[in-house]
Amino acid sequence: MVDRVSRLFGATAALRNVSVTFESNTLTFVQGPNGAGKSTLLAILATVIRPTSGRVTYEPLGSSLDLARPQIGWVGHDSHCYRDLTGKENVELAAQLYGLQDPKGTSLEAAGRVAARAFWDKPLAALSRGQRQRVALARALVHRPSVLLLDEPLTGLDRSAIEQFDIVLGEERDRGTIVIVVNHTEGWAERLGGKVVRIEQGRRVS
Repeated sequence: MVDRVSRLFGATAALRNVSVTFESNTLTFVQGPNGAGKSTLLAILATVIRPTSGRVTYEPLGSSLDLARPQIGWVGHDSHCYRDLTGKENVELAAQLYGLQDPKGTSLEAAGRVAARAFWDKPLAALSRGQRQRVALARALVHRPSVLLLDEPLTGLDRSAIEQFDIVLGEERDRGTIVIVVNHTEGWAERLGGKVVRIEQGRRVS
């Protein structure tokens, strides 16, 4: 739950007193014009930055960032993967950091879910934008997070990859994951039966 959250960058207010409750078994799409504060809100939810004021709680974990972080999967504007490592190595490393018992098996499963196995053994630097995006998605999914945060996740994906990703989102929703997507893709929320939260000039307007 986001309760009256504001975020200032110097004198600039990126978010202004935003409140919203995100529910499990629901796909929530955060929409609005460029510069509205959508990515700032997602970064706060991901614990990458902290709000200037207000509070974020992760039920049933409360407001503890140390407890929340292992439960979060996040894909930002950049893949944030290591370019000199293969896709396989990037996702296996994440699985190991999360303390998973079978890093190789769970990583391969995540790669299959986003159709990344065909280029699994190639260095990230040799991959296309869409392929890097699929590696980042696999890494976000590998530990089966209870909160999945996605910032424009369709960037670089072709039609078949988007169709596959729609399936993944449905699976995560049905698993009880809180799924929050920042996007500009026309009609995507409606197609998947998602809830829309709209932000303009740092304020929630719907």
